[in-house]
Amino acid sequence: MVSIDIRDKRRNIEAVIFDMDNTFFDFIQAKIIACEKVTERIGRNDGQELLNYFLRDDVNFEDVECIADYLKDRDSYDEEIFQECCKIYEDIKLNTIELYDGVEETLEDLKNMGLKLAVVSNAGKEHVKSRLNKTGLTRFFETVVSRDETKKAKPDPEPILSALNVLGVSPKKALMVGDSIQRDIKPGEKLGMVTAYAQYGDRNSESEEHVEPDIRLSNIKKLNSLLQ
Repeated sequence: MVSIDIRDKRRNIEAVIFDMDNTFFDFIQAKIIACEKVTERIGRNDGQELLNYFLRDDVNFEDVECIADYLKDRDSYDEEIFQECCKIYEDIKLNTIELYDGVEETLEDLKNMGLKLAVVSNAGKEHVKSRLNKTGLTRFFETVVSRDETKKAKPDPEPILSALNVLGVSPKKALMVGDSIQRDIKPGEKLGMVTAYAQYGDRNSESEEHVEPDIRLSNIKKLNSLLQ
């Protein structure tokens, strides 16, 4: 049995649910580099401007139609250029991601402790699959839940519950690890899970009133010393 001390209480843990992007690797940096390469292709070199299109409130963070909008607003759109830019973007974004230090070792140790591991991501199924394959992490997880499986995205708790149901573990005996207070810590807390905020991966240094994670991680390797 693996357990963890939380606010002077001992909690038994049977499973760990992980977010993926910015928890295992710096996805934002990969996206920045991809945007830079796309804008170089059309001779503008303003990658941050393209990134801003993906950051709009009313769009999917993964939607390549953001590239189409960017091109149209600069009178640079035609279908051939758009398709070429999409390929550059997707190829560079995937090939640029690199694991944070200690990710593989940490997952290996957690598996050796007998813990069940899962990924719950707001990315689409094919994106999740390709990133986990590229980084060699697929082998660690008993289930992977993308936004395609439940048609809902965190902070809705349903994707997390879906993973826990597959694992056969109650929320009270599970740990939620992610870089977003809003999308990972808040639903984990709502379900009664132990929550670990991957602060090292949060570029926005999020804070939210009345939401305080049980654990703050300066690096992912800290998990191993907390679980006994």
